[in-house]
Amino acid sequence: MRFNKTTYITLGLLLGAFGLHAQDVKPPEKTEKTLSEEIEIIRPYKPVLAEAVKLRRSPDLDNLKTYRAKFNYQLTDRKLELNTDIQKLQAQKVADERQAPLTNNYVKGGAGNLGTTLAEAYIAMGQDPALQTGVFFRHFSNEGKLNKQNENKQQLSVFARSIGENNTLNGKLNYQRHGLYFYGIDDNNPTLNPNPAKQTLNFFELEGEAISKFTPDPDAFSYAAKVNGYFFSDKYSAKEKALTLTGYLNKRISSFNLGLAASAEFGNTKDVNTSVSNHLLRLNPYIKLQAGGVKIIAGANITQEFGSNSTTRFFPAVTADFTLIPDFLQIFGEIKGDVNRNTLKDLTDENPFLNQDIFIKNSVEKLSISGGIKGTGGPGFGYKARFYSKEITDMPLFVNSFGSFNKFDVIYDFGKTKILGLEGELTVQVSDNLKWTAKLNMEDYKAGAEKESYFKPQLRLTSNFSYVFNKKLTFDASVAVQDDSKAKVFIANPLNPDGTYPPVPNYDNETIVNIKGFVDLGVGASYKINNKVSAFARANNILNTNYSKFLYYRQNGFNIFGGLTYSF
Repeated sequence: MRFNKTTYITLGLLLGAFGLHAQDVKPPEKTEKTLSEEIEIIRPYKPVLAEAVKLRRSPDLDNLKTYRAKFNYQLTDRKLELNTDIQKLQAQKVADERQAPLTNNYVKGGAGNLGTTLAEAYIAMGQDPALQTGVFFRHFSNEGKLNKQNENKQQLSVFARSIGENNTLNGKLNYQRHGLYFYGIDDNNPTLNPNPAKQTLNFFELEGEAISKFTPDPDAFSYAAKVNGYFFSDKYSAKEKALTLTGYLNKRISSFNLGLAASAEFGNTKDVNTSVSNHLLRLNPYIKLQAGGVKIIAGANITQEFGSNSTTRFFPAVTADFTLIPDFLQIFGEIKGDVNRNTLKDLTDENPFLNQDIFIKNSVEKLSISGGIKGTGGPGFGYKARFYSKEITDMPLFVNSFGSFNKFDVIYDFGKTKILGLEGELTVQVSDNLKWTAKLNMEDYKAGAEKESYFKPQLRLTSNFSYVFNKKLTFDASVAVQDDSKAKVFIANPLNPDGTYPPVPNYDNETIVNIKGFVDLGVGASYKINNKVSAFARANNILNTNYSKFLYYRQNGFNIFGGLTYSF
């Protein structure tokens, strides 16, 4: 303690010597040369250190030397180029898009009431857009409530397409089979057909086609060629074979096109007591003008029939199309004439319950005039309305056979049948999920030598509706409406006095029967279980009406079936 006091006294004397006074004190009395004064310290000195200077981490005591690599530099002497022009930006290449796995191949199977079975498959080979091949198969069968009201259809098609730099090649091999019974029944005499006969229709077809690709060259030359051959037969003795050669040439000269379309059809139909060869050669030279929303094709249709009959005919072939409002309104018209080659294959496609020894004869469409409007009313809305007037000689008609009431013969209206018609089509697509289509045909027939145009209804309406509820569930509906039609029933032998066929109309030997119209309503739905499997269901003739398209042949009643589809 005294040592500290001595220290403080010494510091005080030193500060006083430089004129610094720590504290005022009374001067000491001059007595003896000793220090007896006492200095009072108010507070000790406490240094304050700023916050920024404080170290809040422990120092790193490791003294490590940093490794520094040695580099050798070579400086290149390059000329400095001053280029103030704007450089063209180089687009960066987009990475190839990953191809999604194809699921256009599928197999489908289903079953339902009325003995309904369905099997379908479609398989295409590879992803090469320039070479496409595939195969399609379909089987459908059902059984009605009437005796032997059984029907089955099979189809097998193999196709191929090759797309080259200058043309496209198409090929198809097709086989169709249709099995059925002559189950027709007369409600007034239900015991007339106790054991219906069986019928089987077979159709083989081979087709090849070559088409030149479109080119914007104003002086381009285009062509197309197709060959089609088929063989058709039934369970009995009917056989038909045909070969059709079709060619097309077109030379473009600015807004004009000069062209020639030609076809040669060779056909022969045989049965037990009939053999008909109805060959047809057709030439159609034309000139086409297309510019400024106007397209006019003016030409002639020259036909030459040879074989069992030989006749040369000339017809006009003029079409015009005028665009009044692009994409919204077009006016079109046509004047033409032609020879329609009737075949046993086409007749059985319309009515499969044909008798044996069907007489084949060509029909002549002497003059056909048509015109109308078409266009769109915005995205998802399209329409077409057309009126037409036709004059046809030897139009084929179906009549119930005198010897077999449940089979049909083919007769021809020897006079001129005049047809006045109106056709309308409408497509409405509100969105990708909702679509509705409808088609209306109204026709007024004025028969020639016959009383009526048999089995030709004056009104036909078809409509389809599709609605996608979500990504998995889809609904669809369809309706078919047909007006009344007429049928002719012979009450006496219709053969001509010399025994030839077809018969000349004799109103005393026939009577007219009315066939009521019908409404057929169907609905369906499909549900996507996953990316590969989906389920479907379909109901037909929901109103369960026993209507007929042909006399004595009632259609099936209410029918429902469903199944699964597998895509891969």
